[in-house]
Amino acid sequence: MHPDDPTLAAIPAQVRAALAEDVGSGDLTAALIPAQARASARVVSREPAVLCGQAWFDAVFEALDPQVEIHWQTRDGYDVSAGQTLCELRGPARAILTGERCALNFLQTLSGTATTARAYVAVVAGMHTKLLDTRKTVPGLRLAQKYAVHCGGALNHRKGLYDAILIKENHIAAAGSINAAIEAAQRLAPPNTPVQVEVENIAQLQSALAAGVKKVLLDNFSLELMREAVRLAAGKASLEASGGVDLEGLRAIAATGVDFISVGALTKHVRAVDLSLRVDELTSAS
Repeated sequence: MHPDDPTLAAIPAQVRAALAEDVGSGDLTAALIPAQARASARVVSREPAVLCGQAWFDAVFEALDPQVEIHWQTRDGYDVSAGQTLCELRGPARAILTGERCALNFLQTLSGTATTARAYVAVVAGMHTKLLDTRKTVPGLRLAQKYAVHCGGALNHRKGLYDAILIKENHIAAAGSINAAIEAAQRLAPPNTPVQVEVENIAQLQSALAAGVKKVLLDNFSLELMREAVRLAAGKASLEASGGVDLEGLRAIAATGVDFISVGALTKHVRAVDLSLRVDELTSAS
């Protein structure tokens, strides 16, 4: 991540919230360990995955005790295998034990997101179509999961409601018509703000194209209608397919010629990667 990336700036608050939730007024179990005890530990992957979440993992222990040293043996975005050691930790035993769950929660969840994204990307490798994430993310981890999607090789859609306009069916209904919604967006959008319209049929697509919209989302179109949409929009607008996308049907959708496919499952249906933190040595400080 670039030092100015807002994802990086959000990490301290995310870590504070996670530690407050887990540690609360203090770790009662870690208090059983002598305060001067030191530990050596390692994180091991129990299954193949794409690693993601190092910065969050590191930030947990930095917040608990900066004396904890972490030595990574791989990097975000890299494939890891079952049984592989991902990093080694050395430092105060209490801090390592207290931070274990929060640190692993971040690493497992974000690695799960990156791994899912990589699996979807592999299906359309070599094809014209690119994969996008959505706003269907874990509350409070929007930027983190979008970073994980990037690590998995897919692309990010808008970050939120503030950086692009997406006119959906409810906006159209509230505005009175698709043309009225588009006109309002073109009139009120800040300079350089992307404007995209969701359409549910070919007639709406034709209206959007006639209004000069450059990005159109095809909501739950059949493969046949997608192919027709691609023919109509050629050179006029980019097309994004969305709705009920899964691995099984992904390649067929891409074969229609759409430019993008947005996949809520990249961030919504994530299964955490199975990781384990193992203490190898526990000693008293000299």
